Amino acid sequence: MDIAVLLGSFAVLLLIGTPVAFALGIAALITVLWMDLPAVVVFQQIVSGMNIFSMLAIPFFVFAGDLMMRGQIADRLVALAAAMVGHLRGGLGQVNVVAATLFGGVSGSAVADASAVGGVMIPQMRARGYAPDYAVNVTANAALIDLLIPPSHNMILYVIAAGGAISVADLFTAGLIPGALLMFAIMFAAWLVAVRRGYPRETFPGFAVLLRLLVAALPGLMLIVIIFAGVRSGVFTATESACVAVIYALLVIGLVYRSLTLDAFKEAVLGACRTTGMVLLIIGTASAFGWLMALMQVPATTVAFMKSITSDPLMMLLLINLALLVLGTFMDMAPLIMIGTPVFLPVAIAAGMDPVQFGIVLILNLGIGLITPPVGPLLFVACAVGKVSMWDATKTSAPFYIASFIVLMIVTYVPAVSLWLPAMFR
Repeated sequence: MDIAVLLGSFAVLLLIGTPVAFALGIAALITVLWMDLPAVVVFQQIVSGMNIFSMLAIPFFVFAGDLMMRGQIADRLVALAAAMVGHLRGGLGQVNVVAATLFGGVSGSAVADASAVGGVMIPQMRARGYAPDYAVNVTANAALIDLLIPPSHNMILYVIAAGGAISVADLFTAGLIPGALLMFAIMFAAWLVAVRRGYPRETFPGFAVLLRLLVAALPGLMLIVIIFAGVRSGVFTATESACVAVIYALLVIGLVYRSLTLDAFKEAVLGACRTTGMVLLIIGTASAFGWLMALMQVPATTVAFMKSITSDPLMMLLLINLALLVLGTFMDMAPLIMIGTPVFLPVAIAAGMDPVQFGIVLILNLGIGLITPPVGPLLFVACAVGKVSMWDATKTSAPFYIASFIVLMIVTYVPAVSLWLPAMFR
């Protein structure tokens, strides 16, 4: 009955439009009162969930990404991507995907990517005759790549939710090949749609122009190398790398590009504070919610329930993916990582999956939820930028969903895709 009160109150609160963070906290409070426990326990768990040193990496990574976004880095990355792949069929769609990948290695935020790259690319695509739904679908799906490549703060959330025993460096490394696979899959889907609709190619500007644009974008791209090499080599921790990212971002946009204004700096600070406040509140309330589920032995019950359905590890992994895909349609990514990890990680381990591999599967799976109605916050941002309704965008999104789902299945059932590269660095 206790678990019914917890999940039932949470579901009702979501249905009446309560923000997820408040729904988690209020549901936890209702359940604690139902169980005749002191209400202060909920607030202790909220504070405990937020009071983790490694979580300092999140506000610094968010701040660094915000600085890069406001420092006109996106324009340079889009120009570089246009020179690299613009000559392919549906050239601006291919440019959108590659630019999103490059920007993701700088910002680490899918929403920032959809806003920054989409703000540059969607108007250009519409002006060149690309349908608005195509431009929005390419932008939203390409932003998913950011979740898999460093510096993805969602990976840090997963490490915290898993108890802190998983290496952030291994996760950063494990996401590179799946991120590349997802990039090529979305590029292929964009190419197929472009061929069917007869979208044009762009003119290849020549290798001299490509080299010049690469040099212009290189200072921003070096942030990827600094973070990955520093964390992977052990020179600094993930938390310290976030601080390094902020300092480097300030140096690049302040001294190299000279694009940092006082107003932009203030907006970046305020934006990072707002984002961090929202994320930490979700983490805190999700911690209280997760503590109650652990108290009610939900993870152990879930493992036993899955085993009662099937003893086949392949089917168990498929059931996990289907459950997460359904949950991702109405919940945001951060709370699902905090709640879903303690529940589904033991099931994945029981099915023989490595925790690092499960982290990549979880993040990619919940990323697909970000572009799935009715919630779909990432799709909502892209639609807002492209001035297209979510319904119109969703009607023609099948090729992109299929591409992302195929990559999800590959990452789920081929462990080497995510585990080979981390093993090479050990």
